[in-house]
Amino acid sequence: MMKVMSGVYQPEEGRIFIEGEEVQMTSISKAHELGVAIIFQELNLLPHMSVADNIYVGRQPKKGFFIDDARMHREAKQILTELGININTHATVANLSVAQQQMVEIAKAISMDSKILVLDEPSAALTDKEIQQLFEIIRNLQKKGVGMVYISHRMEELEEICERVTVLRDGKYIGTRNYKEMTVDELVNMIVGRSLEDKYPVYDRKIGDVKLEVRNLKRGNVLNVEHLQVRAGEILGIAGLMGSGRTEIARCIFGADKADTMEMFIDGKPVKINSVRQAMAYGMGYATEDRKHDGLALNLDVNYNINMAHLEQLSKGGVLNDKEARRNSLEYKNLLRIKTPNIEQTVGNLSGGNQQKIVLSKWLCNNVEILIVDEPTRGIDVGAKFEIYELFNRLSDQGVAIIMISSELPEVLGMSDRVLVVHEGEINGELDAKKTTQEEILYLAAGYNKLEKKVGTA
Repeated sequence: MMKVMSGVYQPEEGRIFIEGEEVQMTSISKAHELGVAIIFQELNLLPHMSVADNIYVGRQPKKGFFIDDARMHREAKQILTELGININTHATVANLSVAQQQMVEIAKAISMDSKILVLDEPSAALTDKEIQQLFEIIRNLQKKGVGMVYISHRMEELEEICERVTVLRDGKYIGTRNYKEMTVDELVNMIVGRSLEDKYPVYDRKIGDVKLEVRNLKRGNVLNVEHLQVRAGEILGIAGLMGSGRTEIARCIFGADKADTMEMFIDGKPVKINSVRQAMAYGMGYATEDRKHDGLALNLDVNYNINMAHLEQLSKGGVLNDKEARRNSLEYKNLLRIKTPNIEQTVGNLSGGNQQKIVLSKWLCNNVEILIVDEPTRGIDVGAKFEIYELFNRLSDQGVAIIMISSELPEVLGMSDRVLVVHEGEINGELDAKKTTQEEILYLAAGYNKLEKKVGTA
């Protein structure tokens, strides 16, 4: 729908109106001319150019035959100031944070005198502080009369900035409601097409012996983890604030980053893991936080992506057995209910939920015994989340030990058996997921310990 609105795709049926007049979105430049700008989830910036160059790319002001650099920076600075954005216009975009890059995208859209701004999952990679800054910019744009479409799976954000909610499901329009006149359960029901009594499937896991144990994990001044263990069939949740070291722990365990010191035991036996290949040989898999950058080959098809970590087993004498590869990818497409026209479909064209299932398929077909999942449901809808939760429960039945890193505390509590809370690279507490609260997790994540909490509340 976004691509139709921006002129990337041409609709086969239907009509588009702007301010009551029918328009034809024949191209991206035509959409810009009509005042429609879209900020995609994957930002479209030129990383090695300056902020000002990116804001005015293809439209730089000229002085004769040459670009009027001084004017371009002056006007870029004026737009950023009006939006309340404090970024140096001479800064190279590659050196900016994701949040700042997103703000440059917004400034670029506003520089085109956009009357309609569409934002796709703009908060997916932002911290809470950065999200509040984004919301402040959105409110400023509202005051200027800009109409906005805000696409998000994070329902808690809707209450803060949205007046109306429109739900699409499987490419079809489901309905539009005033947000303040509906409950969260009603919204979930519209999204998934069924009532979710519980967002997390109730499950009684059969937890076995210790599968993975890590001791004395140290890496510079980033990590100092004394002890971590996960049992067969268990889901160990890891919680903490952004930048606390959660992902760094996972990367060291999986051999993607080198630790200064680390003792590791699998099934009670000491092992040395210095590379990803070694981790895979010991039956480990790692679904990374950024599936698009680290987890998938977006320009290749479903067939290749599912088999990516399994190519050695599917090859003989260095030659891939195409027939066996197709059989394997079809098996996991059906097993995980991946929605794709066929296994030749380019992965970049699929939804976030289906992309995440492909990332998981990549490791499952490698017969993993220890699975690390980092933000496994980020950017996917409620229905796809539920399916992934059910998959984790099926894996636990098979004795797979799962380490789940998540920023969503309800998810951590709803799916984990135990929760480790990380603060500044250290484990600041271990909690029974069934006997704790979001408040207790946040308290530990902020660096306080249980004793301090008791004193503070006495």
